[in-house]
Order: sequence, then C-alpha cells, then structure tokens
Amino acid sequence: MAKVYTMNEPPTDRPVRVYADGIYDLFHFGHARSLEQAKKSFPNTYLLVGCCNDEVTHKFKGKTVMTDTERYESLRHCKWVDEVIPDAPWVVTIEFLDKHRIDYVAHDSLPYADASGAGKDVYEFVKSIGKFKETKRTEGISTSDVIMRIVKDYNEYVIRNLDRGYSRKDLGVSYVKEKRLRVNMGLKKLREEVKKQQEKVEEKMQTVAKTRNMWVDNADRMVAGFLEMFEEGCHKMGTAIRDRIQEQLMVKDKDDFDDDDDEDDDDYYDASTDEDYDKGYDKRDIDVKE
Repeated sequence: MAKVYTMNEPPTDRPVRVYADGIYDLFHFGHARSLEQAKKSFPNTYLLVGCCNDEVTHKFKGKTVMTDTERYESLRHCKWVDEVIPDAPWVVTIEFLDKHRIDYVAHDSLPYADASGAGKDVYEFVKSIGKFKETKRTEGISTSDVIMRIVKDYNEYVIRNLDRGYSRKDLGVSYVKEKRLRVNMGLKKLREEVKKQQEKVEEKMQTVAKTRNMWVDNADRMVAGFLEMFEEGCHKMGTAIRDRIQEQLMVKDKDDFDDDDDEDDDDYYDASTDEDYDKGYDKRDIDVKE
C-alpha cells in the first residue's frame, strides 16, 4: 500500500516558491504542461526550474540529444518559468531547499530512482517533510517517445538530411549504406505512387459505376415516360381519325340525300299547264261525257 503524505500549509504573505526539476531534453508540450501545472499550483506562485547538466544526466540517465546549454535556453523561453537553475542536483537536499527558499517541489507522483542505486525514490525526502506538490503527466508524449519516432523512421530521416545538404560523413553513414538507402527509398516512393494510382483508378471505377446506375435509372424513367406519352398520343390520334371519318361519312350522307330530292323534283309532271293537252284532246272523251 502506497504511503500517504501530508502537505504543509503555503505561506500567505508572499509568493509561494515552487521548484520543478528535470532533464527537459527535446523540450515538448508535455514538459510545458507540467510546468504550467506547477505555476498554477497556487494563486501567487514564483516558479523555479532546475535542470541537470550533461555530466550528471549522462551518468544517471544516459545520453541526451541536446546539450545542457541548449536545454537551459529552452526553459528560459517557456512563459511559465520565472527562474532557471542550471547544474541542478539529481537529488534535492535540505541544503538546496534552504538555499533557494523553496516551499514546494512539484513533480508527478511516479517514483524515480536516486543516485544510491538502491532503487529509492528521489523525492522520498521531500514528500516526508510535506514539501511535495503532485502534478500530472501528459499521456502520449515524452522525450523517449519522440526519440522512438526518429529511430523507427531512421532511414527516412537520413535521406531527408542527405537531400538537405548534409554529407554521409555528417550522418555517420557509409557509402554503401547511403546507396542502399537511396535505392530502398526510391522503391518505397514507387510503391506509394503505384498505390495512389490504384486508389485513383478505384475511385474512377466507383464513379463510373455510380454514373452507370444513375444513367440506367434515368433511362428506365425516360423509356417509361416515352411509352406513356406514346400511348396517350396514339389514343388521341385514333380518336381524331375516328372523328374525322365519322364527319366525312355524315357529309357524304347529307350530299346523297340532297341528290335524291333533286331527282324527285325532275320526275313530277303538272298536266294542267300543258297547252298541247288542251288542243289535242280526244273528241271521243267529250262525247262520252256528254
């Protein structure tokens, strides 16, 4: 079970002096966020940041990418930092706390091995005297993570720097290895280009398929519409032809009827108006009547 430590009450008549320490190699936003937390620990905080030099760091942690001078300068440009303490000790002592009038030491709660090699926590002493202020680590980012990214893509970064004017000697690369890296990178770029072209072809094929489906749907609608219009047109045309034929038949029947009337008029004979009849009547008819 983890020990529970109490924290001293902060001073109220002056700024609270908070100390944060570390290596701060390849200074990144995870570092900045931890320093921001330390700065905002109290309403009125003066933040001191200690950074170990190269000798101490290489001895207890390993080789750094940046020199101690570069790491100090990076910290000075962080807006949360009020003061940078170079050549900071690996383990905070009571003498160091008194010298810099430190009220609290800010760090995450994970245990860090001290210089004894016995696996003791570097901040055990600070916690025991009530001067430890816990901060939270930023997940997903650390100096080790950044270095791992570079190591993972080492070949790409070598070619990148060669293309930017660095010599193979600057990068510690042999002539044969340089040529092999360039060939491999050329093949990788070719594969990537082929993959891009394949993706473009697939996109085109999908577009053509969608367009074809849309065309088929539109064609079906157009054919159905045409057939409907054609059927309606045929119906109208048939009706018009029928009406026309009926109209012609009615006109013909009327003309035939008028012709029959004219023939009846020509056959009618009125004997009373015929003068020849009066002159050439038969005498015998008169005698009979008398």
